[in-house]
Amino acid sequence: MPGKIRKNIYIGLEVNIVLKEDQRTGVLTNGIVEKILTNSPNHPHGIKVRLETSEVGRIKQIVD
Repeated sequence: MPGKIRKNIYIGLEVNIVLKEDQRTGVLTNGIVEKILTNSPNHPHGIKVRLETSEVGRIKQIVD
C-alpha cells in the first residue's frame, strides 16, 4: 500500500488521513501534506503527516 511507504509521500501531495480521534470510526480527512512526521522508511499503520490545515494523522489513501 503506497500510504505505508515514506518514499511515496512528498510535500504538496493530496491525501486522505485518519486523525487520532477518528481511528475507531475510520473517518477520513482530506488535505495537502505540509510535513512528513514519520522518519522510518515504512510504517504498518501508514505514514504520519501534518496537513496544511495543521491536522495530524496517518495516511490511508493517496488521492490521484
